[in-house]
This record gives sequence, structure tokens and C-alpha cells, in this order.
Amino acid sequence: MKKYFVLIGICLSISAFAFGENKVIAYSAPNGVEMNNDFTVEVSTPDGKWQRIPTYMVLVDEVVEAKHHYEKSSLAYFDFEGEAKVRIVSLRANVKTARIRPLSYDITPVIDKDTLLFTLDRPRNLSVEVNGDIFHNLQLFANPIDKNAPKKKKAKNLIYFGAGFHQLSGDTLNVPSGTTVYIAGGAVVKGTLQVHNANDVKIFGRGIIRPERGAGVHIKKSTNIEVEGIITSQCPTGESNGVTIRNVKSISHYGWGDGMNVFASSNVLFDGVFCRNSDDCTTVYATRLGHKGSCRHIKMQNSTLWADVAHPIFIGLHGSPENHDVIEDVVYENIDILDHKEKQIDYQGCMAINAGDNNFVRNIRFENIRIENFRQGQLVDIRISFNKKYCTAPGLGIENVLFKDITYTGDNAEISIIAGYDETRKIKNVRFENLKINEVVISDDMPGKPAWYKTSDMARFFIGEHTENITFVP
Repeated sequence: MKKYFVLIGICLSISAFAFGENKVIAYSAPNGVEMNNDFTVEVSTPDGKWQRIPTYMVLVDEVVEAKHHYEKSSLAYFDFEGEAKVRIVSLRANVKTARIRPLSYDITPVIDKDTLLFTLDRPRNLSVEVNGDIFHNLQLFANPIDKNAPKKKKAKNLIYFGAGFHQLSGDTLNVPSGTTVYIAGGAVVKGTLQVHNANDVKIFGRGIIRPERGAGVHIKKSTNIEVEGIITSQCPTGESNGVTIRNVKSISHYGWGDGMNVFASSNVLFDGVFCRNSDDCTTVYATRLGHKGSCRHIKMQNSTLWADVAHPIFIGLHGSPENHDVIEDVVYENIDILDHKEKQIDYQGCMAINAGDNNFVRNIRFENIRIENFRQGQLVDIRISFNKKYCTAPGLGIENVLFKDITYTGDNAEISIIAGYDETRKIKNVRFENLKINEVVISDDMPGKPAWYKTSDMARFFIGEHTENITFVP
């Protein structure tokens, strides 16, 4: 196997304190990496000593007057099992209010002057926000103990990045088949890991991999790939089969900074990911950007999505008009959507299916999705459209879509849209089961609905032409 040479930085500094089954592991930060002093973060076991956690600077995107405006946010991470106490001191602003999201986790900090205190009993990916400030917040990633750490740093088919700063030669590392790449806690790798035309590759760790722009991990035409635990920018998958992306955190700030795209791939699983992105958080497309073919058996579960621009979830736009690609059997389950901010009506929708390029989209399921009070956009956007900016034909159809146990709590949702294209390009069989908006279940027999109203009116949904069998049931 080809030898790889990387810059060795500062040695890993790990502090672990155990009391019974409780354990906390903290990683030091490398020299030369930009940090952020808006917060101090400490963790401990219930009866242990407080350990300081480094807070990195990470850029996030605020759109101001239709232009991208970058803000310096904070990022920190640690590993634990059992219980962990967390102590955060706000240095940027005096604490008047504080919240920890996703709100469904029901974590309420104790506020003592400018200090927040709370306890975690399981791994969580969190946003800690002081005085409602979502752009100078703390992304806090409380990981499980890393079970994938190799026992030996030098082994056959292992590329090991220890703690410290690493600049990839040419900004890119091509990972060959049968290779494990390990990025240790306390490591920062600048560049992109490319998994192209490869099989049986694993990318594990707790460290950070970030290029100046674009994908930190790029998977293309590959099979049996696993990525777990790292923090990166973007992580697209194209024309691949058998990909698992677990507990990966994606944060981007630049234009077209999609988080976790899927193109023309099959059997892709996202589990426990966190996406805060400056474009779509997660997409499922067919033929696009050199990736060719249909898309099947895609699932995202147990994850958190935050779209500073565009869609949290977007399906269907791109394909091959000549080949009539199919996108089918796609599931989003147990998802928290923290934000959605998009002024352009064509690109709104927390859960959006826009069929274009003669794609046929079918068998899509959204289940147990919790949507918080986003800034601007729609809950749902299901359309067969001819978006001439990105497509050369409208989609062929959308069929068999289930929305089950969807909740939205807020007051910023604009009118959702469900509309087909013509009599040959329809939307059929869309079922809303236990759709709850501000604690009200939307159904045909809901209390207070005037007999002359459509049920969709009660949800502020517009159901347009060329649709069939759109139902709302408790």
C-alpha cells in the first residue's frame, strides 16, 4: 500500500475520570487552530473533577439582504458514558435567557449569573443559545466513548491522524480500498478525504476534517463505506452502494454548502447526524454532477437538521430526462428540525419533494419529525415542477408519500404547497397521519372545522391541481 505522510502535531492529551460506570474523556486542541472565547466549557462525572473543553471557532451563515454573511460561532466536543455534568460560562454576553436545543430533549439549564449547569445521561448533539442568539451559539457534541480507536497507531491498511494539526498534501487524500482512516480526538485535518472507486473503507474518529470549502469527505462510485464520529463541512455520496454515516456533524457557511447529499445511490443510512448548513441539509437526487442513475433505499434517522439557507430535507429535483430516473423508498424518521430560513418561495419547505428532470418519486415516508419555530419557509412543499434554472423537464410523478406523527410548534410557517404539473404528471396518495400544528391535530373530523372548509385549510396548505387522494387522518 502506498505510504502517506502527514504533519504530526501536538500529542493527544486525554483526561478520563471514572466513577463506577461514569466516564468523561476530554481532548486538547492543537496549536495554530482558531478558537473562540465566547464560552468556557467544562465537564465532569457526577463526583469527578471539572475538565476544561476547548471551544473552536466555526463559521455559520446568516443571510442578510440576500447575501451570505459569516458569523463566528463556537464548537466543542467530548466523550462520555453514564452521566456527565456540563458547566458553561457565557463570556460574550450576560445571560438573561438560555435554551438548549433540540427542545424535544427537554434539557433545561440551571442559570447562575452567567453560568449554565445541566446533566446529560446519554450522548447528545446540542445547540446552546444565550439570549436567543443562534449565530454566536455553542454547538456542543457530547459523544459516546469511542470504541473504534485502533490499539496500534501503525498497522497495515491504517491511516492514522493523531492529535494535532495536519495539512493534506495537495489538500486531498485519496483513500484506497480496504483502508481504515482514523482521525483522533484533538486532531484537525485540513483538506478532503476522497473515497472514489473504492470498497470496504472506514473513516472513524472524533477529530475535525475541514477544507477551505467543499466536502471534507467525498464518496463516489464506492461500496461498503462507513463514516462515523467526525466533524466536517460537507459529506456527499454519489453513485455508491452500502454507505453508513453515523454521528457525523456537518457545519458549512459558504454558498451552496449542502450538508449530506445523496446522488444516484442505493442503501445509504444516516444515523445520529447533525447538520447545520448554508444550503440544503440533506438531499436525495438521481443523476447529477457526474453521478448517473436512480436512487433507492435511503434512510436518515435519529438526527438533527438546521438549514440556515434552503431546505432541511429536499428530494427529487435532479435526474436524467432521457433515462427517466426513479427515486424511491426514502425514509426520514425521528428527526428534529431546528431551523429553516429561505425567502425564495421556490426553495422553501422543511420537508420538500420537487420532482424534476422526468424523475418519478415514490414510496417516501416522514415519521416522528419535530419541527421547531423556524424563521421563514414552509412545512411541506410537494410539487411536480419545471424549474428551468436547474432542470430541462418537469418530473413524471410523485406517489405514495406518508407524513406520520409530524409536529410543528411556531408561528412563522408560510402556506405549504401540494401541486402537480398536468394530467399526465400528477401527485397521488399523500397521507397525513397525526399532523399536529401547535398542539392541534389536523384531520377531516377535527373540532372547530367549518363544514365548508377543506381540511388542508386548517393546516394552511394549498392543494392545487393535478393531485389525487390527499388525506388527513388523526
